[in-house]
Amino acid sequence: MNQALAKLSEDLWEGRDELEVLTFEIAGETFALEAFIVQEILDLLPETSVPGAKAFVGAVINFRGKVIPLADIRLAFGMEATKPTIDSRIIVIEIEIDGEPVLAGIRTDKVNEVTTLLQSASEPPPSVGMRWRPDFINCLVKRGSEFIIVPNLQVIFSARHERSATAPTHG
Repeated sequence: MNQALAKLSEDLWEGRDELEVLTFEIAGETFALEAFIVQEILDLLPETSVPGAKAFVGAVINFRGKVIPLADIRLAFGMEATKPTIDSRIIVIEIEIDGEPVLAGIRTDKVNEVTTLLQSASEPPPSVGMRWRPDFINCLVKRGSEFIIVPNLQVIFSARHERSATAPTHG
């Protein structure tokens, strides 16, 4: 298991010494996404609930005329859903799921900054003692006294994507 987690972390870095990331907060934890997958940062938009969909992707939003799923990764991590605040934002990302590029929105409590993370400060998630599924995390990066969590969106979305409702392709 530890070798598999170390491999996930290696795949993220792909031989690079640093990553440019967008950091954001969910439930008081700092997360980071590679900046190149971020399409846009939006204020909260009207959401349409999708009957029968898993709570993780229980709604869709209209993004530039396209209907895209809105994910709440806090639910994938087993955190409680919370009410939006004035700082809440939606990060629109493009990731590959089953070899296809997919646009999705991720609800956040607050978007922080674009910054650079150093590979030398990263480590794979511990295989024990974590409150979250270790395969949902690419790595943890220490910055000052805090850890920044780099989630593995492919695993999270693929795990939640199986047999769940997806956004309609015609809209």
